Amino acid sequence: MTGLVDDLLDVSRVTRGLVSLSTQVLDLRKVVDDAAEQIRPLIATRRHTVVLDLPLEAATVKGDHKRLVQVVANLLNNANKYTPEGGRIELRLRQDDGEYVLTVTDDGIGMEPALVARVFDLFSQAERTPDRSQGGLGLGLALAKSLVELHGGSVSADSPGLGKGSSFTVRLPRHTQDLPVSIAQSRGQATAATPLKVLLVDDNLDAAHTLQLFLGAGGHTVEVAYCGADAVDVARVFEPDVCLLDIGLPDFDGNELARRLRRMPQSTGATLIAMTGYGRQQDREAAMAAGFDHYMVKPVNTVELSDRLAEVAAQQHPR
Repeated sequence: MTGLVDDLLDVSRVTRGLVSLSTQVLDLRKVVDDAAEQIRPLIATRRHTVVLDLPLEAATVKGDHKRLVQVVANLLNNANKYTPEGGRIELRLRQDDGEYVLTVTDDGIGMEPALVARVFDLFSQAERTPDRSQGGLGLGLALAKSLVELHGGSVSADSPGLGKGSSFTVRLPRHTQDLPVSIAQSRGQATAATPLKVLLVDDNLDAAHTLQLFLGAGGHTVEVAYCGADAVDVARVFEPDVCLLDIGLPDFDGNELARRLRRMPQSTGATLIAMTGYGRQQDREAAMAAGFDHYMVKPVNTVELSDRLAEVAAQQHPR
């Protein structure tokens, strides 16, 4: 009962933007080791074989160690619950361009396509044995998805069908020292970490709250608006240093909002960053013509965003 209540509280905190991440540069291999150790007793009870396929070199990301251990442990526990005794669970970690990809695969009961589509929703579960001895509330995967997105990553599920096992894949941005080091050398570490006033505009409440939490954890002051008209009103009072603008807004689009912000004395000098699901060249050109300084395709890479903010801070407070 205590575990279920803790999970419910965690989900509530994440969805309301109340989780504070303690971010640091860490090695995903250590995260996997700690998660595997955490659920070892559960694995032993069901006599599963667990295979960890990890790279020899460090898999460096920027994140909260405790929360990422929670993500991996939840995925492993999910595989444990839905795999008949004596089954096989594999965890593979590899690099794919600018991301690390962590995949947990089992040979368990599998999923129908309808369940795959909603498996990360709250309270979603596969059908279980009549005794439901491994029951729960279907919170683990929903929480894992929310925590991964807080880290600027994504999570997906796949299954060939009932009785054919399942796989869950987490993608996290790879952390590189190249750009942060060069900024630190030219501007100084303290300057790169200077807090900024950030106006965040997105009509997707979950996405806005997640990004607000990430920015707040970096020490920035964040004001959120969910439509263009409200954003204009907020900018007049807030006088932002940076504006993160979704393009698809309910009243007028982000390009029009950028043009209006550029005409306002309170935001004419702000750095405007577009956040959108559209990545075509014509969309980029339209955004730049509207006055944007940078263009980022969703899901936003938080490492890249942090670098952009560090550049703005360095320009405002040169040594």
